[in-house]
Amino acid sequence: MPGHSRKCPKRTRLRQAAMVAGVLLWLAPSTFALKGGSRSTAWMPVGSQQMPKGQQHQSRHEIDQLEDVWRNAILKSNTVAMDRLLAEDYLAITASGLVQTKAQTLANLKSGRMHMASLSVSDRKVRFYGRTAVVTSLAQVQANTPDGEISGNYRYMRVYVRDSAGVWKIVSFEASKIREPDERR
Repeated sequence: MPGHSRKCPKRTRLRQAAMVAGVLLWLAPSTFALKGGSRSTAWMPVGSQQMPKGQQHQSRHEIDQLEDVWRNAILKSNTVAMDRLLAEDYLAITASGLVQTKAQTLANLKSGRMHMASLSVSDRKVRFYGRTAVVTSLAQVQANTPDGEISGNYRYMRVYVRDSAGVWKIVSFEASKIREPDERR
């Protein structure tokens, strides 16, 4: 519908950007090329206007700092910091497959139903798609959650979108447990 996107609420546009990033990431990997060889963490769609190197470096630095703020907020159950990080229409898919909204995430942190005893993050990769950043990492976790006690290694993906004020907000998160070869599904 022509002009429809201008009438969409801001949160719908953020959700649409996150979904586009996810679709591009999962369904069309052959349409992307790695910039700067296999050690680079910045991916751009082939044929797209690439972000200038200085801006890309600055954006990567901002996302790295936000990832550290997120880690500290989750470890300290800091709902004020977490509230600032999450977009209003934030949705998470937990390692057990449950969907969690921003309100549910904050309530779980505040009540203590979600308590992270330890969280070590490694293998972080950040890719940019215009005003969207996709972060993937490996996390070693020990925690109590509404789903029960969890521990082990997890892969996660977090999607950030830069809002109209230029602030990066987390719009989506998904975690998956890394199973050992002999571990039952």
